[in-house]
Amino acid sequence: MFGIAWGIISIILMVGAGEGLREGQAKQMETFGRDIMIVFPGRTSMQAGGMRAGRDIHWRNTDYLTVGMQSPSCEYVLPELRRSGISVRSRYNSASLEVTASLPPFAYIRSISVAQGRFYNWNDQAGAHRVAFLGSDVRKQLFASRPAVDDTVYLNDIPYTVIGVMKAKEQNSSYDGMDVTKVYIPFSAMMQDFPNPPPAPPDAVDNLLVTPRSFADDEACQAQVRRSLALLHHFDPRDEEAASIWDTVENAREFRIMTDGMKYFLGTVGLLSLLLGGIGVMNIMLVAVRERTREIGVRKAVGATSRAILWQFFVETLIVVFISGGIGMGFAYGICWLVNQLPQPAFFAGLQPSWKSGVLSFVLLGMVALLAAIYPASRAASMDPIDSLRYEAGG
Repeated sequence: MFGIAWGIISIILMVGAGEGLREGQAKQMETFGRDIMIVFPGRTSMQAGGMRAGRDIHWRNTDYLTVGMQSPSCEYVLPELRRSGISVRSRYNSASLEVTASLPPFAYIRSISVAQGRFYNWNDQAGAHRVAFLGSDVRKQLFASRPAVDDTVYLNDIPYTVIGVMKAKEQNSSYDGMDVTKVYIPFSAMMQDFPNPPPAPPDAVDNLLVTPRSFADDEACQAQVRRSLALLHHFDPRDEEAASIWDTVENAREFRIMTDGMKYFLGTVGLLSLLLGGIGVMNIMLVAVRERTREIGVRKAVGATSRAILWQFFVETLIVVFISGGIGMGFAYGICWLVNQLPQPAFFAGLQPSWKSGVLSFVLLGMVALLAAIYPASRAASMDPIDSLRYEAGG
């Protein structure tokens, strides 16, 4: 019974740990963005169309419209502008912060959730409204425990109305700092109030944010974006220096391969533990049945049939399997529940047991136990009663 219970516990915990690690890492990656590509302008490294290599490339504030129309595999193409070192003050405190601007879908594709108020919308963008959405850390710094929504903050002495506050989140990667430490304003307001300082073109943007329509469209979307930008800015589409792309979809794919491998590895370790437990169960059952050979002889001598003897051992083994299997599964799921009540690190989602692994381990060990019991019992039942009675006496 211990062998069966231990085998079930080991495989459930192993598989649960692997699944918890995979889910935890996946959630961490989602805090950065929803399968996005960040497209940065660079400098050409190849000649194209008679133009020299080494030219500086700048994305323009209308590029996203053309790229979006020419990239059917892409769901969103958004411009992004950032300004560092902006003096931001409220009635209670001040700080030097980063201000980020884009279009309303930015909140969705960058996994920015609203705790209070709202994010800026298309009406704010169309009217270049001076509205601000605060990161959770920014709200604490500027307002402490006071209400922030509908209050006013000054960005380089320009008044902006606070329309919302971001929900705090853990973030394990970024290209421009943590989201909770920023102020978010409409793209049109940024172009109006904080134009690019020279020598950058006045209509240049820092980067484009692109999302594919599906996980499978990632490569096609990336190729279409490169081709469209190459036509707009006269560089070779193969020139990765001119347009560098951080593809989080590709990173997610590689991470999924890694975590799947880890899950299979832990599952294999659990399966080996299960097989070792099965060998132990088999040996114990073989010895236990052989020791009862004389009992079988006595039963046959008083008229028991071979079928009745086999049925007895079958029922006894089923009782052992179900009791020990139930104890093992209950103990394993109980451990998972207790562990999941504790604070978990950001990269780990706790022990995530799979009912499939529990059922698989239960069935395999149950079959091993049944075969290990029925085989020697059938041999003993087929023996002559006198030989069966002599078996133990002779031993």
